[in-house]
Amino acid sequence: MSDPDNLLGEIEALGEKLSQAKATINQRFIGQERVVNLTLAALLCGGHALLIGLPGLGKTRLVETLSTVMGLHGNRVQFTPDLMPADILGSEILEKAKGGVKEFRFVPGPIFCQLLMADEINRASPRTQSALLQAMQERKVTVAGEDRPLDEPFHVLATQNPIEQEGTYPLPEAQLDRFLVQIDVPYPDRDTERDILVSTTGIEESTLSQVFTADELIKAQALLRRMPVGESVMERILDIVRAFRPDDETASEQVRDVVAWGPGPRAAQAFMMMARAWALLDGRLAPSADDVVDLAGPVLSHRMALNFAARARGDNLEQLIETIVASPDANEAAA
Repeated sequence: MSDPDNLLGEIEALGEKLSQAKATINQRFIGQERVVNLTLAALLCGGHALLIGLPGLGKTRLVETLSTVMGLHGNRVQFTPDLMPADILGSEILEKAKGGVKEFRFVPGPIFCQLLMADEINRASPRTQSALLQAMQERKVTVAGEDRPLDEPFHVLATQNPIEQEGTYPLPEAQLDRFLVQIDVPYPDRDTERDILVSTTGIEESTLSQVFTADELIKAQALLRRMPVGESVMERILDIVRAFRPDDETASEQVRDVVAWGPGPRAAQAFMMMARAWALLDGRLAPSADDVVDLAGPVLSHRMALNFAARARGDNLEQLIETIVASPDANEAAA
């Protein structure tokens, strides 16, 4: 068994290093502290994140900044309707070797990296989108019948534009569920936008320094799994997840009326991991039930859907999550 004092020291040291990483990232991705924290938390959990936001809000800039600060080898793929799976995974080419003998050589695609930015992922065809499925879940790809492991750690940060949906291909539920969290990137407020103008339109921009290495991130991910989670936090997770399943006996009439399908066990797993990371980023040694409530939107919003009648009325999924999570019935077990 691990020494509690040693675990405490490791967690405190990691918390200090994460504070330094956040401060460095916020120098270039200004005024979006929650977005930065959610993205960092996803990396700490070893997961993938889906960034939703309008053009020009700095999603690409955030991923590039994370790649430098976290010491990860990053690649970027712009998803388009004509993008093929081989453009992401790589392919075998026939070339002449020594002695004039022809043989196949594998040319790896951009997915062979540690941080892949899948830009506007919903603009690619389902065939190309599905090429990411095995990689995101199993950390390997199969090309020409041979399994090829990806680099460690491996993370996908995908972006999606919520407007101009004509000609796009919505991600299937099986692939959405493989994203640990969905992160909404909002417009900056006025003061933040002023700071952005000052810092990005001058002669020089602030330089970035590397805080983590890939090996240090892998160790942080292992340490995160050793963080204790109280019974009350676990019960809170189960209460919330089951409250959004329309066929569950604990679901409210409102959920039964508007929800077509609810979150599965992977949502509960995401809550457990993200709550630990959320506490760590806040300088705490263990998560609380409030962390679970704070993370309900990012964890659940892409793992459930409203039925046709609710969508026709213009019901809002995010508002439903806030309402149900804050309801007294959902708080009974935690109390």
